[in-house]
Amino acid sequence: MTEGIEEFPEKRGSILIEDVLTRQGHRDIFINSSGIIEAAGEGIGRAFRDDADLRIAGTKFMAIPGLVNTHTHAGMSLMRGYADDLPLQTWLSEKIWPLEALLTGDDVYWGTRLACLEMIRSGTIAFSDMYFFMEDAARAVAESGLKAVLSYGFIDLFDPDRREREMKATEHLVASIRAMGNPKIQPALGPHAVYTVSEESLRWCAGLSAREQIPVHIHLGETGKEISDAVQQRGRRPVQILDDCGILTPRTVAAHCCWLDRGECALLGERGVHVSHNPVSNMKLAVGRAMPYPWLKENGVNVTLGTDGCASNNNLDLFEEMKTAALLQKFSWNSQTLLPASEALSMATAGGARALGLGNGTIAPGEPADIILVDRNAVCNTPLHNPDSNLVYSCSGSAVRTVICHGDILMKDRVIPWQEEVIRGASAAAADLVKRGGGG
Repeated sequence: MTEGIEEFPEKRGSILIEDVLTRQGHRDIFINSSGIIEAAGEGIGRAFRDDADLRIAGTKFMAIPGLVNTHTHAGMSLMRGYADDLPLQTWLSEKIWPLEALLTGDDVYWGTRLACLEMIRSGTIAFSDMYFFMEDAARAVAESGLKAVLSYGFIDLFDPDRREREMKATEHLVASIRAMGNPKIQPALGPHAVYTVSEESLRWCAGLSAREQIPVHIHLGETGKEISDAVQQRGRRPVQILDDCGILTPRTVAAHCCWLDRGECALLGERGVHVSHNPVSNMKLAVGRAMPYPWLKENGVNVTLGTDGCASNNNLDLFEEMKTAALLQKFSWNSQTLLPASEALSMATAGGARALGLGNGTIAPGEPADIILVDRNAVCNTPLHNPDSNLVYSCSGSAVRTVICHGDILMKDRVIPWQEEVIRGASAAAADLVKRGGGG
């Protein structure tokens, strides 16, 4: 037995991780050939050594549940660094929207492959994505081995003719993903926001979600202008509009939620809505208010973490997101004890897994084997007084050594076999996109 992993299995097999540090202490973890954790505990490895197709020496690692990114736009990885340090409306209207109008399916394929590469390298095993050309995105995800919940960005701009086209595009994506027969990839509905989607379309999405038990992924309360415009134009705040249309259910993940009042946080809790906190994007775009985590927490809302897209972050590293979330909440509410490291880590793991229907996000028998191995000997983990504190406040995704997604090894000892191919393809696609847009 080696101290690491000797090779990628040609196909999924059983894996035994021996004597690895977990949040519960030193454990052995046995993963069966179906990608499920069959046993986990101190010394249990002795019973499984002869059954394991692959044995991993865990003494140099910490094992934690894989991270889950509950809000991003993966195809936007091609726009990383393209337009920064601009006022929000200028950024959108003069840079991002004109470039997005030129996107092709091939662009989204390469952008999504690049995003998947970055997420694997930083310990993310699943993500929820809303964008365009999502069949191409699904193909990219399938090639990466990650888990994903994919939605078409439904935007009708209150136009009945456009509404019909968006409904057909949504139905087509749902059918297409289901036809893939890939259990790691699931469809969702992606009504963009109350300011881009009519109430008729919101009700249609709510009805389809209820009939087919499909998740809903939506932006909510990102800016103050979103709130004031809704009140002025429609006489209600966005949360009330969504509730009236039937969107707020336990199948819904609402991203941002910065501009909620206390009563709205209570309503989200009553409806069982999951919230995706995107602190880096919110700070970079200066939305003017931090998500009210204390109000959401007191109402039992499952708060998760997302990065948003690379055009407004500019990376997909959930380790960075955990730290920023904890610091932003402490600073905004003037409380050193708010959102401690253990809660931030749970948001990025268990909270995200529950929001996307991927199990409980824990290393326990019966759970999917979504596990990452973090280098205990990394500088950021020296000394190791408190693993949770180090993971949240000290480490970046570069401390992740190995990534296992439903029993499949996607990265071992920092090696991903297809990395160079993706970097070349995505670089070429990004250069071509910007050239089509007039050179930036």
